[in-house]
Amino acid sequence: MPGLSGRVLVVDDNKVIRQLIRVNLELEGFEVVTAADGAECLEIVHRVRPDVVTLDVVMPRLDGLQAAARLRADVRTRDIPIAIISACTQLEVDGGRAAGVDAFLAKPFEPAEMVRLVRRLMGCGQVKGDDGLPGVRTPGEAEPAARPAG
Repeated sequence: MPGLSGRVLVVDDNKVIRQLIRVNLELEGFEVVTAADGAECLEIVHRVRPDVVTLDVVMPRLDGLQAAARLRADVRTRDIPIAIISACTQLEVDGGRAAGVDAFLAKPFEPAEMVRLVRRLMGCGQVKGDDGLPGVRTPGEAEPAARPAG
């Protein structure tokens, strides 16, 4: 049943990518709400109250890094796990870390990898590397081993 796994706010200006992410998450039981850019994300985040937010970086009106920083600055949204799903440069990854992004997934991505990332963010709150910084992976990089809860 939709919604049993949690609610995800998917933010991407590319309609095809939004639908790809949406369909794959809905097939796994997530409830998905979409937004076309960071400004729309900020307009609806308090109404939809997502468990996880995924953001593209390059979007009109308000980009993903600016949206992430604003989500972190708002007491009502500061604890929502945020994943950047984008073809990120190292500069954007560094900017995302500074903005408080929890995880990164490089485009193009495997849908199953994206679903695993969202599940980890939803279950653990945050995906962190051994150095305590948000996880960053590029295509072809091995998936980090799951850490036991507790």
